[in-house]
Amino acid sequence: MPNELPSPNPVAVVLAKPVLSFTDTGLSVSDGVTRIGAWQVSSLVGWEYSFDMGVTWTRGEGDFFDVRGDGAKSIWVRARDDLGRTSEIVMVSCVLDTTPPAPVQAEVATQELTRLVRVSGIEPQGSWEYSMDDQRTWWPGTGNRLAVLGNALPVMWLRQVDLAGNPSPFERVNLMEPGSPTWHEASGNPIQPSMLSLQQARTVVLHGSVVRGDADYIRWEIPVGQRLQALRLVHYVSPDPIAFFALQRAPVFDAGIDVNRMLVYGHMGPQDLKRNVLKDVAAGQLTAGPMTLWFQQTGPQATEYAIELVFAPVE
Repeated sequence: MPNELPSPNPVAVVLAKPVLSFTDTGLSVSDGVTRIGAWQVSSLVGWEYSFDMGVTWTRGEGDFFDVRGDGAKSIWVRARDDLGRTSEIVMVSCVLDTTPPAPVQAEVATQELTRLVRVSGIEPQGSWEYSMDDQRTWWPGTGNRLAVLGNALPVMWLRQVDLAGNPSPFERVNLMEPGSPTWHEASGNPIQPSMLSLQQARTVVLHGSVVRGDADYIRWEIPVGQRLQALRLVHYVSPDPIAFFALQRAPVFDAGIDVNRMLVYGHMGPQDLKRNVLKDVAAGQLTAGPMTLWFQQTGPQATEYAIELVFAPVE
């Protein structure tokens, strides 16, 4: 009887590791901080997860599982087939934070024609935001002061956002105070523009209402060691989608219609929200010295606007 050939060794089955992902809502997409407890799992077979470093395992269902309870988490996930074979363990760490921070503290003062709002109570690594349109749109604040000049928007809202991206309850700030010089109609005279007092604010909002024959001229002085980093439209309400703006590096706006004397100019409307109109201007043109803004509507329909200025230290 011929000798029987030995049976081949069985081939070990190696299961592919699952792919684990979550929504990082912290300061960066890789800092491991999130306010969202849903974790996505992609696996070719079944899978299971552990919150106690493999002491106990829970079979997963579908393609996600929920992490609950604020704090630091160590999460293990592995593939598992119907025969009980398991893959290499995927280990991740994160911090879950679903608790909103406290509201910001806003201290409001009058500085000449400017409404100055000092913002405090921000958590470590948190930030603050403001809204000029009844909380529909939020804009990031810079520094710890917000200077406001104008006469179109009576209320603004402030909130803080913590490291995990949780927004706080809002704080309502009244911008319209009867008899106060800070509820100010901007000058219509280009040779005598309204003077904005920055008061060391790095975020500034100019707001007003213009119509044909009623242009706004506003001047400010960029402090030594600072530069004007951004000028952008943050609010625009009008049946007419086009207004006009121009910026001159001077204490008055005497350029007339000579665009060669304007630092930047152009049309401005809803399509320009968030656009920094200074992004192509040489940095040296945006340092210490006077600036005057011209904002105008040439049509017969009133236009309500708000423009944000952002200042930063000279690098």
